[in-house]
Amino acid sequence: MSVVADVALPVLPVEQPAFWADPDPFVDEARRQHPWLARFSQGFIVYGHQACADLMANDAQLKPGLGGIVDHYGVRGTMWGRFMDEMVLNATGDVHNRLRASVARAFTPKQANLTRPLMRKVISDLLDQWAPRGAFDFASDFAPNFPVAVILGLLGVSADAIPRMRTALDNQLTSLTLDPAAKPLFMAGWEVLWAFADELVNEREATGPGAEESLLDALIASKNAGQLDETELRFMVLVLVVAGYDTSKNMLSFTIALLLSRPEMWNRCAEDQPYCAKVVEEALRYAGIATPYRLVAEQFSYDGFEFPQGAMVIFATSLAGRDPAMFPDPLTFDPDRPNANRHVSFGRGGHLCLGMFIAKCQLEEGLHLITQRLRNPRLNGEVEWRPFLGAWGPKHLPIAFDAAPVQEIAA
Repeated sequence: MSVVADVALPVLPVEQPAFWADPDPFVDEARRQHPWLARFSQGFIVYGHQACADLMANDAQLKPGLGGIVDHYGVRGTMWGRFMDEMVLNATGDVHNRLRASVARAFTPKQANLTRPLMRKVISDLLDQWAPRGAFDFASDFAPNFPVAVILGLLGVSADAIPRMRTALDNQLTSLTLDPAAKPLFMAGWEVLWAFADELVNEREATGPGAEESLLDALIASKNAGQLDETELRFMVLVLVVAGYDTSKNMLSFTIALLLSRPEMWNRCAEDQPYCAKVVEEALRYAGIATPYRLVAEQFSYDGFEFPQGAMVIFATSLAGRDPAMFPDPLTFDPDRPNANRHVSFGRGGHLCLGMFIAKCQLEEGLHLITQRLRNPRLNGEVEWRPFLGAWGPKHLPIAFDAAPVQEIAA
């Protein structure tokens, strides 16, 4: 058994823009040295599919690592640091189960499907506004308006709140890059987001629930029943808004980027909604954008390595989806791939993504209507990429297209 810190492992330059734009050459070289594990500047990065699946499910010895990020930036004692430490994504044991149970019933497959009409309305309204322009930056201007409007709709909140929060939301997940330059951005953004959540809860408690109970009303009821405290309630609202923003918009942008060079798939998505579901599953396999963080809570062994307590471990779900040991010809984008749904993009174990069914429904509905309304799409400038750590994907994706007349859109 080898202590992992003493083993000569490949190094992945995940902080470098060249890696963000095209990680495959770096990973190919790393796989020749080791099939599933590499170092990066702050710890270890897992890129093998089986290792990701096994280790992400190890809730006993690998704990969510957001507390380590708080220490990395030296902000323990701040409200942002408390949020990162205490929110449901970082909680464990009975606390995690209690927090997750407060919202779980709103994110079942049945509830996700019941939300499809809201999703269609949101994306249709956005396309009515944007399609006549004939060109825009899909990643920075269009996509950010979609998933967050759906989450706000579930909370029973107007999408008018989006412009106020856009910059703050954009900056929150920069904390996961571990870049010191990100600290003033996400700390300033936090003040905006906390004020939004606090005002939202206070206003809803003052007015009472509407004719139809929203997710926010249900959360307030959980608080009144003693299942959440005042701070946990506000943290949960922010988890839903932040988590429903960056990951979904980046995944949608990545999927659109993949289809720009595949016009036959684009056209089929416009005509065949079930095919959109297959495209989404393959996109999650090919380009799962999340990199979950874990800290080793106690020393453990896996596949010949001993991982020491306190080590930081990052799971590169997108690279795991390109593991040739699991997915033959992994760099071929094939919606008919029989095992595409074996990806690990939504994690494993107790912290399996709560919003995975909502996310898939959003991507399917968005893709189907976007491909109907934007015809003959083409790249209209340079693609710029987000940092790989955190929520990967295109930062800028300028496209041009022919706007379809509304009357030509399929029902």
